[in-house]
Amino acid sequence: MTRIRGMGRVFQRGSRWWIAYYTPCQGGTDRCATACGRVHEVREPAGTTDGDAKKLLKIRQQALAVHRTGLRPFQGPRQEKITLAELLDGLERDHEIRGRKGLPQLRSHLKHLRDYFVVDRVVAVTPTRLRDYIAHRQSEGAADATINRELEGMQRAFALAAEAGTLVSAPRVPSLREQNARQGFFERGDFENVCSHLPDDGLRDFVRWFYWTGMRPGEIRSLSWADFDQETYTIRLHASDAKTGFGRAIALVGELRAIIERRLKARRLNCPLIFHRDGNPIGDCRKSWATACANAGLAVTEGEGKQKKIRPLRLLYDLRRTAVRNMVRAGVDPAIAMRISGHRTRAVFDRYNIVSEADLRQAMEKTAEYIERLPTTKQVLALAGAK
Repeated sequence: MTRIRGMGRVFQRGSRWWIAYYTPCQGGTDRCATACGRVHEVREPAGTTDGDAKKLLKIRQQALAVHRTGLRPFQGPRQEKITLAELLDGLERDHEIRGRKGLPQLRSHLKHLRDYFVVDRVVAVTPTRLRDYIAHRQSEGAADATINRELEGMQRAFALAAEAGTLVSAPRVPSLREQNARQGFFERGDFENVCSHLPDDGLRDFVRWFYWTGMRPGEIRSLSWADFDQETYTIRLHASDAKTGFGRAIALVGELRAIIERRLKARRLNCPLIFHRDGNPIGDCRKSWATACANAGLAVTEGEGKQKKIRPLRLLYDLRRTAVRNMVRAGVDPAIAMRISGHRTRAVFDRYNIVSEADLRQAMEKTAEYIERLPTTKQVLALAGAK
């Protein structure tokens, strides 16, 4: 046995070398279930040579020195045993406790991380290992935005572990550059054409509400008659149903009032929702939307036989961008338009205010008209005798 004064000891058991040192009680052991504040001896295996053991002991003592200064809590061997799967479980549990609406999407993203990092410990998740994961997902055909959402989940899991003291610090997770900002929007004629081919009035009113307000589909699906104030003809979206956690109100005038009046006639006592399809909640309607776009001439067919697939040239979510653009064109104050559509940041709102080719043509026509009005003769006369 080798003793290093003030640093613990190094000793051998059979063919293995061990180290022993004193640390503040962290709990989670047979001796103490919770942290008691006392100083306990910790023993851990340290390799097969005396040099490896002394090196590890020095690392532990350096971490203890930082702990005494109050900069970082000491974790020791406990941190090195944590698997990435444990951190991902903690992230999912945090979403469940907070009641986050993005829990289904999170689980979908975490599935790919769990499949790849099956038994990896956190200390083994190095930048090289992360780049290998990115290359693996790209080989599977995943988009850069999808990979970024998965890596963001991992980054959040590291941050939660660091906040809880499970990890000393959260490592940096790389991300890919995204260039996938969608540019689709509807002109009024195309929208009316697609609406005319939708299969039922419930889905048609749902789509029209989306076109006029720009509310998120999930928020529209959650609207119930309890949110409707018939005296003032106002719809109030509760904060619990809003994606951002902030409720808002919409005045029902014009087409919106007409939609609500149609929904009042179709109201069912066994269904509290405003928008429904024969009493059933409006679920995934991508197939109905693709068929309507195809019948309206706004879709292309890919593949043959059983592999045949209809790809619509307009997405349902294009209606959100269209609503923002229409409100801005109509002269609505951006702050008010953001409250209607539910945008929290001006940057995302400005990205949704997409300019069409007609807008660009109109801008160039105005510029040409202005330039045509400018004088073409020289306005400044040279002074006599000037060189």
